[in-house]
Amino acid sequence: MPNALAIFAKAPVAGQVKTRLCPPLTPDQAADLSRCFLLDTVERMCRLDAVQVFLAITPADSQPLFRSLLPFPVRYQPQRGVSLGERQMNALYDLLAAGFSRAVLIGSDIPSLPAAHVQAAFRRLEDPGCDAVFGPSRDGGYYLVGVREVHRPLFENIAWSTPQVLQQTLEQARKHGYAVALVPSWYDVDTPQDLLRLASETRGRAGEADDASRTRQALARLGFDGGQ
Repeated sequence: MPNALAIFAKAPVAGQVKTRLCPPLTPDQAADLSRCFLLDTVERMCRLDAVQVFLAITPADSQPLFRSLLPFPVRYQPQRGVSLGERQMNALYDLLAAGFSRAVLIGSDIPSLPAAHVQAAFRRLEDPGCDAVFGPSRDGGYYLVGVREVHRPLFENIAWSTPQVLQQTLEQARKHGYAVALVPSWYDVDTPQDLLRLASETRGRAGEADDASRTRQALARLGFDGGQ
């Protein structure tokens, strides 16, 4: 199987995940929502044809917790590195070193992400002239990165967690002569405003192939009205 997809995931423990959503959520509510994000994201990606799904987890000893939550055919690998760039680079490197031809990485906080965007990334990487593919996010970063070979400069000298992440990454690509492709933009769920947007989208997709049913139901329980 040539294609590997790694989903970056942090153990959904109260007080340690989605803290930017507290308030209005309590830490327990944020952790429950994070579990729903994770389940919906992993389940959808496991439906992709000819793709082996991995979970790149942190902390490294949290595999038993993830296994208890996820009844899906995924493989596990610990995140390695200090900065986000190091952890992304190492995750992609590990997949390619395992024998996969193309490696794509996404986050676990994008439960409404259309599977078609991930499929498009793998198609882009079939082109030998494409060095990397990115999925721009609405906050100035990216929600997806894919490569056929790890190019270190794409993950270095980047101001992580700022609105300049994608811009600086593309500047690094131009500087070093890498050919980069983009797939359609999407968004991470980091703020209460993102929750309102997500509630509207998931409610509108009820019953569809990309329905994030657990997330939709959790948002309804929390009182987020997609019509707002």
